[in-house]
Amino acid sequence: MCGIVGYVGNKNAQDFLISGLKRLEYRGYDSAGIVTLDKDGNATLLRAKGKIINLEEKLAKNKREDKIGIGHTRWATHGEPSETNAHPHQAGDIYLVHNGIIENYKELKATLTEHEFKSETDTEVLAALVESFYQGGAHPLINAVVQALKLVKGTYGIAVVSTKAPDEIVVARAGSPLVIGVGHDETLIASDASALVGHTKQAIYLNDGEVALIHKDSIEIKTLNAEPVSAKVEMIETNLAAIQKGGYEHFLLKEIMEQPESLKETLRGRVNLETGTVRLGGPGLSEEKLRKIKHLVIVGCGTAYHAGLLAGYYIEQFTPEITIETVIASEYRYRSAYIPKDSVALIVSQSGETADTLACLREIKKQGVPTIGIVNAIGSTIAREVDGGTYVHVGPEISVASTKAFTSQMIAMVMFGLTIAQAKGVKPGVLYPYIKEIANLPEMIRKTLEQVHDDVKRVAEAHKKYEHAIYLGRDTAYPAAMEGALKLKEISYVDANAYAFGELKHGPLALIDDRFLEFALVPKGPLFDKAISNVQEVLARGGHVIVVTNTDFDLPVEDVIRIPGEIEHFAPMLMNLVSQLFAYYMTVAKGYNVDQPRNLAKSVTVE
Repeated sequence: MCGIVGYVGNKNAQDFLISGLKRLEYRGYDSAGIVTLDKDGNATLLRAKGKIINLEEKLAKNKREDKIGIGHTRWATHGEPSETNAHPHQAGDIYLVHNGIIENYKELKATLTEHEFKSETDTEVLAALVESFYQGGAHPLINAVVQALKLVKGTYGIAVVSTKAPDEIVVARAGSPLVIGVGHDETLIASDASALVGHTKQAIYLNDGEVALIHKDSIEIKTLNAEPVSAKVEMIETNLAAIQKGGYEHFLLKEIMEQPESLKETLRGRVNLETGTVRLGGPGLSEEKLRKIKHLVIVGCGTAYHAGLLAGYYIEQFTPEITIETVIASEYRYRSAYIPKDSVALIVSQSGETADTLACLREIKKQGVPTIGIVNAIGSTIAREVDGGTYVHVGPEISVASTKAFTSQMIAMVMFGLTIAQAKGVKPGVLYPYIKEIANLPEMIRKTLEQVHDDVKRVAEAHKKYEHAIYLGRDTAYPAAMEGALKLKEISYVDANAYAFGELKHGPLALIDDRFLEFALVPKGPLFDKAISNVQEVLARGGHVIVVTNTDFDLPVEDVIRIPGEIEHFAPMLMNLVSQLFAYYMTVAKGYNVDQPRNLAKSVTVE
């Protein structure tokens, strides 16, 4: 993996491929490459290790007017980052780019004795396999691709061109997204619709098991079993401004600061303060089915998992007779877990393409359990395969580290919990305080960001020397602490781990020394005094404690960051803003790449 682009039309293919790859830089990559063909089938292959600027230097010396080509940014899975391992890969007349993992590539490679392999990748094996089937007939390229894919085990999103067919591209997918942009006398390809923005507003989202033959003025889609597919053309909702920095130094800071507006979009039309009710049309469950729910499984990875944990803490507060289980998708997909009767599964993913989460969705559906998607990316695979769902509508997240999606995912799940509670007849007086705070949360987020910004920047810069951190919280502040620790380790490379305050004396207290800073989330509430006692335990052992709180206390901690005190239930959501800003400014102070942290990709479409 990571990013795929393709073009066939009347314009310069090199120009589109480079601009498209730049749009996909946020996904993380270690090398890049493009190949274009002229009308006679002569190929120009350019590849480079590192950033796209290195590829551009080669392009400056190899400008062509070719009208067709494919390109790729690679995030290494097989073989180290190098020019040789970069895509596109060539086998005879075939050039191929690939996202995903070919699990049986070693077995396939052993059969391809006529091809001289140059790279360490599974992708070159796939290119050689396609080339081995490339033997004439009607549309020989697509036939060769289909025959090759029938032997493949694993996941893929591929684009293929041939010097013998310099006016067509073949694409196919199984577990790794591909979008076909429909233009005027041109067709565009990308693994993410953001690469198509500004070129076309119409797109076809390829489904698993489909292959497409693409010309500049035609698109023919069929299954691997040669069954024709009627393509559905959908509108791309993202605009150009949404994928630009808008005056901010980094996308991450922009996305943190966008949260008042992005949460408004999540709430729009779904919260009614006059009636004290929440309405989510997307899940598609009747009042009767909502009343019968007794068990809720929340499935996610990384930030989405933390959002599910936090949502679960809230839902159990106001929803009677319901058991909530939040699970890590990469583990749950391999467990022999029995899901009891009257269950519903919430499938949480910003991209809607997360491989492990998608696999869990499919396993859960086999048990006949209704699935509800909590997804941001419209038209994504998870959004299409769930039984019902709620889009969070936060707009594109360009920075690899997720911020605004966490906020909206969590609130969307809490609103789903409120709809269950309403159906079960929970008294409005119990639910209204939560609904009122949710309605007011966008404004409180705006106020918090304004109030804490300068303090967080100062504190982060003062602590930039630390390479270890412990995040601490109790009750709803604990999942928020987990998310804060993840943000810090993702982008600043600080070894950050989160613990429930009550777990300190069961092991983590042994870590307290001058190498560690402690980041404590301490909201007012019934467990405030216990949390303060835990902070005292850390201080007594020489800890360097930063406290985030919405009330007063008297302890000699190193720094205190205060959030507004008006919010009662959702104070941890405001504290998470502090964690996001702290991670951002710590990373800036350390001089690291904020938006593209090392070794990570935005959308994890391989296991």
